Amino acid sequence: MGKRIITQRRGRGSPTWRTPDHIHIAPAKYPLLDPSKTYKGIVRDLIHDPGRWVPLAEIELETGQVFYVPAVEGLYVGQVIGIGSSAEIANGNILPVGAIPEGTQICNIEKNPGDGGRYARSSGTYAIILSKSGDKVKIQLPSKKVIEVSSNARATIGVIAGGGRLEEPLLKAGAAYYKWRAKSTWWPRVRGVAMNPVSHPHGGGRHIGRPTTVSRTTPPGRKVGHIAARKTGRGKGSRVKGP
Repeated sequence: MGKRIITQRRGRGSPTWRTPDHIHIAPAKYPLLDPSKTYKGIVRDLIHDPGRWVPLAEIELETGQVFYVPAVEGLYVGQVIGIGSSAEIANGNILPVGAIPEGTQICNIEKNPGDGGRYARSSGTYAIILSKSGDKVKIQLPSKKVIEVSSNARATIGVIAGGGRLEEPLLKAGAAYYKWRAKSTWWPRVRGVAMNPVSHPHGGGRHIGRPTTVSRTTPPGRKVGHIAARKTGRGKGSRVKGP
């Protein structure tokens, strides 16, 4: 038998494949607050979290409670932000999506009220409020997918900081090594066709020799390639025709 491939080893969930907990500052989510009240908070610090691509904003409420959220562009230390349905529509403020006008750029949106934020949390991303109907709000995510959430779900006004992160080239493999070292990502990733037959189902040469599509229920040792693919290759209308 061959050795266990990376897909099988990752399924174990061992510390090798997890992001190290000690480098994280704190969970980045909204605190549980009384939705009928409006709070004021001050940005105490902007912190680099090695396990994220986004800086964290340390916010202290007037009650003394401290929490961390992904920082938005333009947020600065000492800025006073509002939290609640009566807060001003301004960059960095946190409001229920039902209280935010249509067409506003928002981020860190809750899927369910009180979960702390689930959508549009990556660097440079934002969502847009499309429409409101009753107690539901339609939002267009960065992927252009439209979702519907409760009007009581909270969101931050603005664009997540760190945009343009992918525009600067890494230039050398050593930079990529340190980039992925802080993340729960296996690097470097070797192609299956570049391995030996004992190490991967696609190994043994330049030609795979069997279909690359596999079923969703395929066991981990064979679950590589195009998993549960609807279609592969170029479409019939995508071929370039000659003159």
